[in-house]
Amino acid sequence: MKRLVTIQDISCIGKCSLTVALPIISAMGIETAVIPTAVLSTHTMFKKFTFRDLSSDIPKIAKHWKEENMKFEAIYTGYLGSIEQIDMLKNFFKQFKTNDNFIFIDPVMGDNGKLYTGFNQEFALEMKNLCKMGDVVVPNLTEACYMLEREYKEKYTEKEIKEILIELTNLGPKKAILTGVSFKENDLGVMSYNKETNQFFTYFKEKIPVKYHGTGDIFSSTLIGAMLNNNSLEESLKIAVDYVWETILDTYKEKKEDAYGVNFENKIPYLINRIKK
Repeated sequence: MKRLVTIQDISCIGKCSLTVALPIISAMGIETAVIPTAVLSTHTMFKKFTFRDLSSDIPKIAKHWKEENMKFEAIYTGYLGSIEQIDMLKNFFKQFKTNDNFIFIDPVMGDNGKLYTGFNQEFALEMKNLCKMGDVVVPNLTEACYMLEREYKEKYTEKEIKEILIELTNLGPKKAILTGVSFKENDLGVMSYNKETNQFFTYFKEKIPVKYHGTGDIFSSTLIGAMLNNNSLEESLKIAVDYVWETILDTYKEKKEDAYGVNFENKIPYLINRIKK
């Protein structure tokens, strides 16, 4: 059985980060080791959430794992609580990156043109430095613009998206994926660029007129799970986009309009069947 480690926070309520990564990747047949970066009472869309920083535990866990000779097919990072944690992950990458695994970075910082609570431009630029060490980076358009110091816009041309993707791979990663891409009013999806093959790929679904928190984490978790199941990047993107779309549709049918999250649990059987095909 393949094993990955995912390094991100635990939002105790909110269906994001580790509370979606662990069940989704495990359901896809991948052993999922975790390093929690912080514990939050809820995700940050709720008011008055509590936050406990777990930075001091990260080097200790890494040290113990190194002593035990732990190995991983992939290293997957998500929400990081501070710039200090970014520096810790640089050291973690140096300790656990091998010629046989890959580093997958989801630079979780913001959405809809704004950074999440607690983040600023300094953090975005440090995240950019972390992405230089990655093999695959998966920002949304907001996160990409902050890292590349580009002006965020509501609409982009295909040419502009390609330019952003190339700029992301110029940082160092072999593959870059942008989420939240749309070239038509009723379509929403992703565009990727593989620097090794010099190929772009797009995949869209019909836009559902609602937004829910945590879908980016579900997408990234599904994507890396599909990749570790020996799917190509293109097929993995299709699986991830389709699964996220199914979870949104299921939630939308319930007329659920709060920021809690999507019904990803209901669609895990769909995901398992999709992986087995």
